[in-house]
Amino acid sequence: MQKYWSLILVLAILTSCKDKKELDKEVVIKIIEKPKVIIQYGFNLEDYNVLQDTVKSGDSFGELMLQNKVGYPEIAEISEKYRDTFDVRKIVVGKPYLILRSKDTLEKAQVFIYQNDRINYTVIDLRDSVRVYKKRKKVKYVTKEASGIIETSLSEAILDQGIDYNITNDLSEIYAWTIDFFRLQKGDKFKVIYKERYINDSIYAGSEPIEAAYFEHNGTPLFAFAYEADSLKNITDYFDDEANNLRRTFLRAPVQFSRISSRYNLKRRIAYYGNRIRPHKGTDYAAPVGTPIMATADGTVTESTRRGGNGRYVKIRHNGTYSTQYLHMRKQKVKRGEFVRQGDIIGWVGMTGNTGGPHVCYRFWRNGRQVDPFREKLPAAEPISETIKIQYLKYISPIKEQLDCIEFPEALTEDLLTLNQ
Repeated sequence: MQKYWSLILVLAILTSCKDKKELDKEVVIKIIEKPKVIIQYGFNLEDYNVLQDTVKSGDSFGELMLQNKVGYPEIAEISEKYRDTFDVRKIVVGKPYLILRSKDTLEKAQVFIYQNDRINYTVIDLRDSVRVYKKRKKVKYVTKEASGIIETSLSEAILDQGIDYNITNDLSEIYAWTIDFFRLQKGDKFKVIYKERYINDSIYAGSEPIEAAYFEHNGTPLFAFAYEADSLKNITDYFDDEANNLRRTFLRAPVQFSRISSRYNLKRRIAYYGNRIRPHKGTDYAAPVGTPIMATADGTVTESTRRGGNGRYVKIRHNGTYSTQYLHMRKQKVKRGEFVRQGDIIGWVGMTGNTGGPHVCYRFWRNGRQVDPFREKLPAAEPISETIKIQYLKYISPIKEQLDCIEFPEALTEDLLTLNQ
C-alpha cells in the first residue's frame, strides 16, 4: 500500500513538473512573440540600424551624410533651405547625434538627430522628402527650496547645500547692484525658490532661473521676485517687496566672481616709479586668463584694437553720457560698429600691454571724463508702473510667505538637537 501511494506521489510530481515546463514554455513563447518597441525622439529604433556617436574634431555635416549614402542634392537642400532651423556650419564638437539607417543592404541614412543640448534636439527627416524641425524632450519641472548661511563664500555655501552651481551666478546677477559680492560677511544668509529640470523623471537637466530669493546682508533683508512687468517686451526683471527694480543700467562688474585687485585712485603711489603719484583711473578685476569679459550695458563698440600699455581692449559707447573700456584682453570677440547687449561676452581676460598679472582694467567714462563707477549714482532700470503695482504686490504675497517659511540650515540643526534631547 505504501509503495502504491509513493508511486502516485511520484507521478503527481512528474505531472506537476511537466505542466510547469509546458506553462513556462508557453510564457517564453509569448515573450518572444511580443514585438520589441524602443521609442526615442519620436521614432521606433527597432525599425532602423542605429548609429549613435558624437561630433568629433574635423567632422562636418556634409561628410557625415555622404558616409551614410545621402546625396549632394539633399545635403545642399538642407544647407540652403533650412539654415534658420539647422545651420550645418555650426555643429559643435562633442555634441551627440543619432543616424537612423535603413535595414537593407544600402543602409542609407533615413533620419539625422542632432542633440543641441540635453533637452532640445533637431530632426532632419530624409524619408520621402526632406523635413527639418526642432523638438524638445519631455521635461518634468520640480520646485525646489534652498537656503544657506555664508561661512567663507557664496559659492561654498551653495555647494554645501547641494544646490546647482548656476544658482550662485543667478544670485550674483540678481543682487549685482544691491550687494557687493566681493565683500560678503560671515553670517550673511540666503533663501531661494527655483525649479529643477528632469528628463524621463530621473535624468537631471539643470536648473531654471530663480523665481524668488531672500538675501540677508549685514543684517539687512533684501527680497527679489521674478516678474514680467512688460508682457509686450517679454522681459523678466527682478523686483523687491516694494516693487523697486533691482537692476541698474550697468552691471557692477565686467567679470563674474573675480576680486578687485586695484580700485580707482587718483592719488595712487607706486614704489617701482620712485613712490611717485601715478593715478589709476580704472578698476582692476583679477581673474584667470581666458575668463569671459562682459559688456556692462547695452551700447555700440567704438574701438576694438591694440594700443601701447592698454594692450588689446574694447571701448563701448552706451549713450551720450556714458562709455566703458575693457583693457589687457587676451582676445576681443567684437568689432568696431557692433551693437552689444548687457551681459554679452566681448572678449577674454589676458595679460596684453602693461600688466603684472592677468586681469581686466575696467574704465568708466562720463561726458568724456574717466570717473569711479562705484561713486556714480547710476539710474535704476525701469520700475513697475503704478497701473500694475497692485497686481504685482498681490502676485508676490504668497511667494513671500513661502520664503518666510524656509528655514536656514542652522535653525534646522537646532531643531534636530532639541528633538534628540
